[in-house]
Amino acid sequence: MRRILITGGAGFIGTNATAYFLKKNNQVTIFDNFSREGSKKNIIFLRKNFKKNFKIVKGDVRIFNKKLINLINASDVVIHLAGQVAVTTSVIDPITDFDINVRGTINILEAIRLVKKKPILIYSSTNKVYGDLSNYEIVESEERYRFKNLPNGVSEQTNLDFYSPYGCSKGSADQYVHDYARIYRLNTIVFRQSCIYGPHQFGIEDQGWLAWFMIAVVKKLPITIYGNGKQVRDALFVDDLIRAYDLAIKNIKKTKGQVYNIGGGSKNTISVWKEFCPKLNELFNTNVKFKYSKQRPGDQPIYISDIRKAYKDFYWKPQVTLNDGLKQLAQWISNNKESF
Repeated sequence: MRRILITGGAGFIGTNATAYFLKKNNQVTIFDNFSREGSKKNIIFLRKNFKKNFKIVKGDVRIFNKKLINLINASDVVIHLAGQVAVTTSVIDPITDFDINVRGTINILEAIRLVKKKPILIYSSTNKVYGDLSNYEIVESEERYRFKNLPNGVSEQTNLDFYSPYGCSKGSADQYVHDYARIYRLNTIVFRQSCIYGPHQFGIEDQGWLAWFMIAVVKKLPITIYGNGKQVRDALFVDDLIRAYDLAIKNIKKTKGQVYNIGGGSKNTISVWKEFCPKLNELFNTNVKFKYSKQRPGDQPIYISDIRKAYKDFYWKPQVTLNDGLKQLAQWISNNKESF
């Protein structure tokens, strides 16, 4: 039985990860400050469905203390999901963004470095570490942008170019995690994640856009499209992400010290409005009303993950198609209207 600590475990990805690893008879401890929308509702779901091998500890990764050290000392694996997750929020309050994403991650790394038995660390990074990707030629069509010369998307060899306070904080933490593997021989893995979506995602306008648009439709909230709606993302269903965590842990001799781009890849892409709006209309049998506004800072016109390295190192690739995943998310949101 593996002992797994999940920071930010009451959030969207954390809830799905907790359920996944508990079903596989692991022991899971959630460490969370419950500041995120929906986190308490996620805990209600977990407590209702899992009665054993499951513990919740309230705390904050920004505080380095014996509580954090003892939790890490008692763990075989740490999945570090706690973080400030929105570019727009980082622009408004870069200091808090830094404290959570950089200081919080350093505290996790230092605790791992100080304990006797060094647990595996998976760090949830972001594609935003690559900046606006302005060095790549982009072709614009009626419904989307396309890379002219990147058929497989953006690889891990792409130059880092931190853009926005959020990009800087996540990128800094990303590099600390990567370097602690080299300097201190820790078993760390960096996942530069693209657009993750699925059940238990309480999306808001600034983060979790697939879920947010669905929630807005169900709740009849106003929808604003920032930019022309042709921006393209590769989308990955959360079950596939958690499976990637599991495979990377099982193949730690190969994955330790490595960085992986993890997303839907070239087969699971969609433009944020020109292509997604018709799907919304179909999924909810409606005619969505919306308005346009100017593009937000740090918004990449296109991002697609090149996921070939993950397949090469631990035989992972997405299994849930975009259409199937969107149907599952739409069903979950429709069944939980009262939660939003």
